[in-house]
Amino acid sequence: MLDIFRHDPELAVAIAFVLAIVLVGKKGWAALAKMLDARSAKIGAEIEEARRLRDEAQHALATVQRLQRDAQQEAAAIVTHAKEEAQRHVERAQRDLAAALERRERLAAERLALAETKAVAEVRNTAVDIAISAARDVIASGMSEAQSNALVDGAIADLPQRLH
Repeated sequence: MLDIFRHDPELAVAIAFVLAIVLVGKKGWAALAKMLDARSAKIGAEIEEARRLRDEAQHALATVQRLQRDAQQEAAAIVTHAKEEAQRHVERAQRDLAAALERRERLAAERLALAETKAVAEVRNTAVDIAISAARDVIASGMSEAQSNALVDGAIADLPQRLH
């Protein structure tokens, strides 16, 4: 059988080449498989890390969304409270204005009543002065005493009706 190799060196080289490829291929295949397994493990670890990071990101997103919802609710509560407070201030201002207007109206009515009382007193005083002046003129004109008494009595009787 070795004679075949002597006569046909190409066949011997081909068989040796195939044997070398098989032997090197077996070791190379093992190394390649080991390298591919390591790469697969590395990719698996990266995928697991990516999943973990995604889960953390989703958790962080949920936390941020919850905080945002809470902040929006708190802002809405603050706005509602501010509106209620503003409404209370408006109502208080309206009550204060109404009370001030009522006080001014009452003071104006009191001043008017006082002015009216003063005017009536001035009219009475003027009427008394006119009556006294008229009585002097009558007395001075020489009326008789009986006539003069009758006129004074009549003026005194008419005085309450004229003053009211």
